[in-house]
Amino acid sequence: MSMSPRSLAELIDHGGSNTALIYRDRPISIGELADLSRRLAGGLKNLGIGAGDRIALWMPNVPAYLGLLFACARLGAIAVSVNTRFRAAEVGDIISRSGAKALVLWPGFLGVPFLDILKEVEPTRLAGIETVVVYGEEGETIPGLPFQPKRIVAYDTLAATTPLAFGFPEKNTGFAIFTTSGTTKAPKFVLQGQQGVAAHGFNVARGFGYLGPDTVMLQALPLCGVFGFTQAMAGLAARKPMVMMPAFEPLAAADLIRRYKVTAFNGTDDMIHRLLETSKDQVPFPTLTEAGYAAFNAALADLPSWAEKRGLRLFGLYGMSEVHALFSRFDPTLPLALRQRAGGVPVSPDYKVRTRDPESGVLLPHGQAGELEFRGASVMLEYFNDPEATQGAFTEDGYIKSGDLGETLAEGGFLFLTRMGDVLRLAGFLVSPAEIEATVQELPGIEGAQAVAVGTKAGTKAVVFVVLKPGATLDEAATIAHCRKRIANYKVPHRVVALEAFPTTASANGTKIQRTKLRDMAQGMRETAG
Repeated sequence: MSMSPRSLAELIDHGGSNTALIYRDRPISIGELADLSRRLAGGLKNLGIGAGDRIALWMPNVPAYLGLLFACARLGAIAVSVNTRFRAAEVGDIISRSGAKALVLWPGFLGVPFLDILKEVEPTRLAGIETVVVYGEEGETIPGLPFQPKRIVAYDTLAATTPLAFGFPEKNTGFAIFTTSGTTKAPKFVLQGQQGVAAHGFNVARGFGYLGPDTVMLQALPLCGVFGFTQAMAGLAARKPMVMMPAFEPLAAADLIRRYKVTAFNGTDDMIHRLLETSKDQVPFPTLTEAGYAAFNAALADLPSWAEKRGLRLFGLYGMSEVHALFSRFDPTLPLALRQRAGGVPVSPDYKVRTRDPESGVLLPHGQAGELEFRGASVMLEYFNDPEATQGAFTEDGYIKSGDLGETLAEGGFLFLTRMGDVLRLAGFLVSPAEIEATVQELPGIEGAQAVAVGTKAGTKAVVFVVLKPGATLDEAATIAHCRKRIANYKVPHRVVALEAFPTTASANGTKIQRTKLRDMAQGMRETAG
């Protein structure tokens, strides 16, 4: 297994009979996956797909998704990941702006109304699609499409093409596009290169301990996001079986974990919480003793301690589309309070992390909060078709600016605090909203908290929105008084407001709270009061 891969295909070429996937109880070897990708590459080539062409993959997790990814890699084509949670405006925007020449979808999948969504897409945004590849299972027929491409091809036809031999690209060619999760502007297209993806797969496999002889992974995170995509690449690099689910369903996932003795899994806090809730056993999954998790749901702040009591040690991670998911992790053997944080030690010693003061531009020592900057093989090539944004994303010496507030740690690694756009500047100081939120959540009736900043006549102040536990009521004055005893005066909330639920948006990597909407709400309250 080469540690300096020339292309993504080296992750699966020469893999032989090792099981790569278990899908609907059918094992698929790495050799079979490699053969499938060569057949698909040949079929796509016959359709006129070549180097640099974009293919939009709008599908749930199926072996065909991976086969098509590696087929694109062999051709030098670029796979455009389209989130299955997206709807008409988002799908149309991605297909149109990426210049996709082909679209692959599974109309019969029960979880997503693909054809109904396509009906609502502005027709001009689909005009560049020459070929639609229709995937199906169990004898599904090709349905009528709401628009007319030049050709409609059954996936099975592509998969039956004679396998072709392909060479390796001479350089780190662009291979996959992932969209950023921007809320105020159109998402940018993060272009990742083949060699970077492959190298990061190897690094994650080593760094996360997937090379052990008994490793079995649960692939429930969607491949259309870097969280699930990176885990899959690591599994293939490790030559370990991945039990693949088209979409996460907790009862089915629990059954698969037990039946196949799954040992490795990463997920969002919501996924892990729902998984543990499927069983009343004290230790529901004896083979799954640790898992990486991403904390998106403020109401699940107690998840790591609860999971630990159920035999599952959680550890914090860090990732973003521009540097891939699973870029770093905290050691699972650390005390709970330390390892549940986001950030960690990079999975390769070749990956570099530093922080910079966002105003002065000065590089900062350990323990001082600033914008995190990263360098390493997993860093993106560019923002596709956006040279201005690409230039602005990198420093002169080749580090990428993360847009995240964090600090490096003297003992190694780094700590993620919050998005730079979410940082509160109070009384001239940069303040992480998480510090204020944690203080508010110390009160027994508070299930979740989100802090934002709003301008007042007395300067910029924090406003905290909370979701209450069932039956609880909010005593705003008492909450503010509690904060005044616990944190510096400039961090004390100006207002504390209860909501039934936080506004959220779906992304390929999990459901995220829309802090922009909370800021708008806080600003509206100030203007109404003024």
